[in-house]
Amino acid sequence: MAHVERLTVYPVKALDGMDFESASIRPGGTLAHDREFALFDDAGEVVNGKRTDRVHDLDTAFDPDSGVLTVEHADGRETFALREEAGRERAADWLGAFFDVDLTVERDDSLGYVDRREMGPSVISTATLETVAGWFDDVTVDGLRRRMRANVEVGGVPAFWEDRFVGADAPAFEAGGVRIEGVTPCGRCVVPQRDPDTGEETPDFRTRFIERREETFPEWADRDAFDHFYTLMLIGRVPEADRGETLAVGDPVAVVE
Repeated sequence: MAHVERLTVYPVKALDGMDFESASIRPGGTLAHDREFALFDDAGEVVNGKRTDRVHDLDTAFDPDSGVLTVEHADGRETFALREEAGRERAADWLGAFFDVDLTVERDDSLGYVDRREMGPSVISTATLETVAGWFDDVTVDGLRRRMRANVEVGGVPAFWEDRFVGADAPAFEAGGVRIEGVTPCGRCVVPQRDPDTGEETPDFRTRFIERREETFPEWADRDAFDHFYTLMLIGRVPEADRGETLAVGDPVAVVE
């Protein structure tokens, strides 16, 4: 039976994710706490994994109740109260020194600093992760999950199930009564090519990925909705009527028109 297998949010953009048993939909249409904070340089550009592979040198955890970010690194451990201005300033000083850039830590609790700010949660199936991980000798399912950084993982469906929700006459789906409409396939950047623990690039990742993606492209997907084959994951949208509702692990998932 199709169901929500996992819910993951990334409290600080570019840093580690955390799993929740349930997550509410914010007014902006994204999951609560997802990309609640982001690092910006003095030119207003985001400091993230596309920009520096040093993000892989940090292990981070976030307490959603206290707003405290814990950072484990080669020389020790730091904690920052990110919902307090002084805590964000401390984090900016420490992370700025670590990344060798002047930066600030900003907060947006109504939408979050998602890449596509007019859209909502990202969606992938467990079977997709299992299939794509099998294309590579040294990539595990959990490792691929961390490379792709999806918010909603759907179990009990076939690989590339999420591809059906974009293009002409595409349906939507409901998870526990929350409607999610497909907006666009997610074109991938350099981040999925790296081991999430070491930051080392998997040899020929992009080339092999594109070859196998084209070979296995599902018959139910609208090819015209995909600009290229270096895509994986759906970027969705939650209609305003369903914002404020809650998604939960185990919620049944059904395709709807």
